[in-house]
Amino acid sequence: MQGADAIAEILKREGTEFLVCYPRQPLIEAAAKAGIKPILCRQERMGVAIADGFSRATNGSRIGVFSMQQGPGTENSFPGAAQAYSDNVPMLMIPGGEALAKAGIAPNFQAIDNFRHVTKWAAQVNAPERVPELFRRAFYHLRTGKGGPVLLEVPREIWEAEVDLPDSYAATTGNRAAPDPADVREAASILLAAKRPVIHAGQGVMFAGATDALVRLAELIQAPVMTTLPGKSAFPENHPLALGASAVSTTGPIKHFLDAADVVLGMGTSFTRTNYGRTVPPGKTMIHATNDAADVNKDYTADAALIGDAALTLDALIAEIEGRGGRAGVDRDMGAEVQVVKKAWLDDWMGELTSDETPINPYRVIWDLMGAVDVDNTIITHDAGSPRDQIVPFWEATRPRGYIGWGKSTQLGAGLGLIMGAKLAEPDKLCINIMGDAAIGMTGMDFETAVRNRIGILTIVFNNGVMAIETDSMPFAIETYEAHSQGGDYRAIAEALGGWGTRVTDPAAFLPALKDAIAVTREGRPALIECITKKGMDFSKFS
Repeated sequence: MQGADAIAEILKREGTEFLVCYPRQPLIEAAAKAGIKPILCRQERMGVAIADGFSRATNGSRIGVFSMQQGPGTENSFPGAAQAYSDNVPMLMIPGGEALAKAGIAPNFQAIDNFRHVTKWAAQVNAPERVPELFRRAFYHLRTGKGGPVLLEVPREIWEAEVDLPDSYAATTGNRAAPDPADVREAASILLAAKRPVIHAGQGVMFAGATDALVRLAELIQAPVMTTLPGKSAFPENHPLALGASAVSTTGPIKHFLDAADVVLGMGTSFTRTNYGRTVPPGKTMIHATNDAADVNKDYTADAALIGDAALTLDALIAEIEGRGGRAGVDRDMGAEVQVVKKAWLDDWMGELTSDETPINPYRVIWDLMGAVDVDNTIITHDAGSPRDQIVPFWEATRPRGYIGWGKSTQLGAGLGLIMGAKLAEPDKLCINIMGDAAIGMTGMDFETAVRNRIGILTIVFNNGVMAIETDSMPFAIETYEAHSQGGDYRAIAEALGGWGTRVTDPAAFLPALKDAIAVTREGRPALIECITKKGMDFSKFS
């Protein structure tokens, strides 16, 4: 069969459900004939984000795939790949390429040269007979070890070349690694001797499907659990031991328990210091459990390290600790202490969360939203900037991947694509993205992609007419030129693009608007609620 048909057949055998794409690309037609629905976006960066969101919403068990044309299509895809790479998300990118004879000759843009630093693995299909081999390797990398985008560049002549695809080609399986038993014993000894351990959990717990095991370990050693921003929802935040997640903002319980901890167990996290996470204070004994040895001793000195899949690591730790009779000296219910600290922190914020002021306080929208939806059957994400730091501390995520947190890179507008991918993966769930007026200005035209493909997402826009989170960075420019001001009627844009939209100016009107919007999404039509919000906001931050 021709190369394009062979690649489409491989994708089908590997379980690909959707091909997110932007023409002109021979794979689109071939995939459609193979029964793989094409999802055409309006710009490549959003296409990558849709594939990224699909993988995130399925813990990588179902792989998002994005394909784009050579040259400008590939160039425009770079930001999306960089976002997925920073968050270690497994997704497959299949760019077209120039003819092999022109490879590496300026000004032709060659994907494998330019995407090497934002992909886990990248290769070029440089001969027709290598198509099966290279795609098998690509899917193996996607299903093994730390996640990340994988790229296979297909030169122009490969699409039409004759390819022999064996009947025996079947879906590729990955491998998991377990930690060294000696390392498990060392880590268990530290945890058993700890007086106030804290578990710092990351996205690796979710990709390993290890939430239940994490809960078991936390209860066994009575260790409160905080999560990274990408790891938010790896531990149920309605559990008595849950401390919540951190971005620029954080929770009162995280501040309290992380400061008091003597031992911090990093589980399924790279322990990367970023502007979008809580730094562990010095003086703690650090146990680092990760599936990538390159993470260890990178930003924190590890007193003990466990290299392996988070599920296998947790199982091994639980067995070792249970075999020794559990943690000695646990004479109080740590969950009760967590709840006391949590209540005091929330009480301090209740005036914001229940505010009747106009323009609307965004915290009121978040609080009302969380109380009105079925959180167990909702997937929600933020966008970069103020919405992220307003929602992260206060939204209580109860199920793995009920919250898509993202952000070692924080590209404005990415949340719209992520939530479309999540809705494709989980069509029966309510899928919500909250974005600011700056973010929708970046990517809002792809709301029409949701309309055209009947992806029933709910977008909530916080419109305060300014780039609020940037206010402190340019005071003179703002005072003299109003440099941070912006505006628009985003409800009208949603309707003009074929979706449903409404504008809310009074906090009491939000819940009725929400009810109408949810009903619209159930019909496969995207909905947008534009909330006119106040300009100046504080965040839940602690020094």
